[in-house]
Amino acid sequence: MERHPEAGQRPLPDQTVDDPEVWWRAQGLVRLVGVDEAGRGPLAGPVVAAAVMLPPQVELEGLTDSKRLSPGRREFFDHQIRRQALAYAIQAIAVSEIDRQGIMAASLQAMAQAVQALPGEPEMVLVDGPWRLPLDYPQQPVVRGDARCLSIAAASVLAKVYRDRQMIVYHRSYPQYNFARHKGYGTAEHREAIRRWGPCALHRRTFRGVREWLGEADDL
Repeated sequence: MERHPEAGQRPLPDQTVDDPEVWWRAQGLVRLVGVDEAGRGPLAGPVVAAAVMLPPQVELEGLTDSKRLSPGRREFFDHQIRRQALAYAIQAIAVSEIDRQGIMAASLQAMAQAVQALPGEPEMVLVDGPWRLPLDYPQQPVVRGDARCLSIAAASVLAKVYRDRQMIVYHRSYPQYNFARHKGYGTAEHREAIRRWGPCALHRRTFRGVREWLGEADDL
């Protein structure tokens, strides 16, 4: 086992442990929180993060990384997670902040804010990916966590469903981009709409695929 001084002096499981969430529960921890984000890659819209605390006994058979689930299954699990979770929180970082501080910093900020929005303090935060959050809580980054830890998978679903619904709402204001279909990702259809109509207020001005059409310097 390894130790990390920022993890509250708790010994972290070896990275070869298949499911760190199960490992921590075996150590007696109950208030485990999984956190994940959705929307790092799109050319438009916010980045959204969710934090989820599940009970030790939960019925979410078939839940996995949201990207592996159909839209219908994501909606189903979104309902089940909200019904069964001990607590959950969702936070979004706006496009202006993404452009100001960069998408990675904005993603970590969204995840940290989601954890902070939960009631009480977690005993351990399981973070999807190799990064640590700017938080004082004990935490463990888990590479491919949304496929290895149930609470991280649950967070990935809540974040993805919330963001997709937001993009459908934005579609009503900007129908020419068809956000309801591609949710802001850089599809051929979306790139053609940007070329034709130019970027709107929801587009990430610092992203390649957007900044070229601003009539401004490429190094915005």
